Amino acid sequence: MFNIEQELKKLPNKPGVYIMKDKNDHIIYVGKAISLKNRVRQYFRKTNKTKRIENMVALIDHFEYIVTDNESEALILECNLIKKNMPKFNVLLKDDKTYPYIKINVKADFPDIYLTRKILNDGARYFGPYASSGSAKEMIDFIKSKFQIRQCKNFKYKDRACLNYHIKKCSGPCIGKISKEDYRKQINQIISILDGNTSLVIKELNNEMQEFSKNLNFEKAAEIRNKILAIQKITEERQKVSNISEFDIDVIGIAKSSVEVCVELFLIRNRKMVERRHYFFEDLQDEVDKEILSNFIKQYYIDNMLLPNKIMIREEIEDKELIEEWLSKQAGRKVEIKAPKKGEKLKLVEMAEKNASITLQNKEGEKYSLIKELKEVLHLEKMPRKIEGYDISNLSGEYIVSAMCVLKDGEINKGLSRKFKIKSVLDQDDSKCMWEVIKRRLRHSIEEPSGSFGKLPDVIFVDGGITQINVAKQAMSELDLFIPVYGMVKDNKHRTRALIDENRNEIKLSENLMNRITAFQDTIHDTAISYHRKLRDKQITNSALNQIDGIGEARKNALLKKFGTISNIKNASIEEITQISGINEKLAQKIKDALEKT
Repeated sequence: MFNIEQELKKLPNKPGVYIMKDKNDHIIYVGKAISLKNRVRQYFRKTNKTKRIENMVALIDHFEYIVTDNESEALILECNLIKKNMPKFNVLLKDDKTYPYIKINVKADFPDIYLTRKILNDGARYFGPYASSGSAKEMIDFIKSKFQIRQCKNFKYKDRACLNYHIKKCSGPCIGKISKEDYRKQINQIISILDGNTSLVIKELNNEMQEFSKNLNFEKAAEIRNKILAIQKITEERQKVSNISEFDIDVIGIAKSSVEVCVELFLIRNRKMVERRHYFFEDLQDEVDKEILSNFIKQYYIDNMLLPNKIMIREEIEDKELIEEWLSKQAGRKVEIKAPKKGEKLKLVEMAEKNASITLQNKEGEKYSLIKELKEVLHLEKMPRKIEGYDISNLSGEYIVSAMCVLKDGEINKGLSRKFKIKSVLDQDDSKCMWEVIKRRLRHSIEEPSGSFGKLPDVIFVDGGITQINVAKQAMSELDLFIPVYGMVKDNKHRTRALIDENRNEIKLSENLMNRITAFQDTIHDTAISYHRKLRDKQITNSALNQIDGIGEARKNALLKKFGTISNIKNASIEEITQISGINEKLAQKIKDALEKT
């Protein structure tokens, strides 16, 4: 039995990382400390805490800690543990988007240029990130066409040139038509362009063009002229940030609403803004900005190979020097975190904050227009930010299941969906099943307010009419709860027709809202049907194969791995079945005979 008070006394006065866990041994929070003894104790004292930390502390069942030699090691370990475990109460950067970069393997004799989403410490040159793979590919196509860089993926010397050489898309290094030195010269020009240093390249190309013109080689001079015009065009198209004296900086701004936080990031390279990104965080409204900034910086830059020289933020953060030391070591040069008080840098931070605010307003404007309308037409007391929908699925009373899906802030959130096996109903009675499922689900949030089901819903939608509404209300009354309930009814073609209330009144909805509710009902229905089929197919598979003598777990798994379904095994030939290790013709025939009876 873990005694928190006793374990607090054992904590060492040393730097390290602490790991908070709930009763199911799930990691719910990871933090670092200069003194584990002092830091961990603070959580269990009556001090001012944010709502998020209060909720976290209420769930702590036990904790662990790892002592490190210094605070710098603790910082790195903290970042790695957060990234690996994604604890629910840490400020989590959830960004599954990988941005495209242009890569040039400068170590090769005849380097290729291509798109990549993975940055390696391999000595190659990387340029980006680009807003989309389309814009990166467009740049690569421009470079390859104007500079005749090789198109093949794997370079090797050949006797004959490929078509790209003959149509003047490649300079033919594979057949010796260009020397390593001349090819390298072109690569250096390309690197200058990608770095944004186009003036030197244009000057050099102008000199070459004049030289070819003097020698009456007008065709070659025209080619170089076209290069110059193309370079000038893409230079003009790049957005410039005026009066920026810094070459490589990242600028971070924060904006908050009543429900979420937006972090806006500007990436400025070679005095040009090459990218803007934004990230959203829920339930951080009462967190101070510098705490959000500190956590964001640590998570965002942990695996970033292309670090800026400076990171601009609104105010100084805790552990500033420590994080700078870590980032500098990672970059192999000095990386600074600055909180400018005046001048162009402050204007950039203010611009990032303004954009964060606009981004937040636009996002909330889109998603809240639907739930605002729903609040009005349903005459609700508060905004229906979390709507749960339920459906029952069965086949003649067998494999009875239910699905719960969630409409969060007007969007279908598949990560919050849940599936239930019906426990108390043995026959085909959808209303009793609905009663059981809703009561089980609501009890989860009553007994574990911060559990996996999360908060209670603001509204419940049931697939069906007045009968389903009434059993849902009955389930709630038994738990002394009141949550508005509405039915999603369908027409004779099984399409969503309307929402109805407990008095059978159909509620008039706009086309946009009706489309969203239709998609929601379809999602719930599909989730229930899919779960029902999965259980049924699993049962059929198990019963069919388990009854065959000579088929154990290993052979059953091998059969299913090869053929996928019982039907495929049944339709397979004896020869195909005997390809599985341990199954001879006699056993294969026995399998075929047994499955023919199913």
